[in-house]
Amino acid sequence: MRKQMITVSVIGGSEIDEAVERLATDVGRIVAEVGAVLVCGGLMGSMKAASGGAKAAGGLTIGLLPGKDKADANEYIDIALPLTIGFARNACVAASADVIIALPGSHGTSSEISYGLVYKRPIVDLGGWGREGMIPCAGPHNLKAILQELIADLDEV
Repeated sequence: MRKQMITVSVIGGSEIDEAVERLATDVGRIVAEVGAVLVCGGLMGSMKAASGGAKAAGGLTIGLLPGKDKADANEYIDIALPLTIGFARNACVAASADVIIALPGSHGTSSEISYGLVYKRPIVDLGGWGREGMIPCAGPHNLKAILQELIADLDEV
């Protein structure tokens, strides 16, 4: 039996449209509903929306910040961890996850996906990435079931 809480890293763009904002908020809510801790980069865009969704559902959020100031975290981050390593934090976001959920994004999100694949983390694809080794997911309506199955598998290890 696991002694630590399950962590789910939500990765995605820092500049998003309203549709991705709704998706990220739903994802954050679902992460909290399955009892996992949400980890993200702690700043704006998908990170803010996902952490806001998790907080609204009573979840715990951790932001791995690129700089040195906790004040840079969005208002929904419970635990702000300034790493002072800029984009190299993407490796930390991936490595700290039991499961990764990839939303639409750009180069930073792509690098987090790559790290996740290297670290052999299960990665749920909600961003249309279509990369080999990722778990396709059509939308938030079936995300909860996928997360519950992945978490059950982790509990058995």
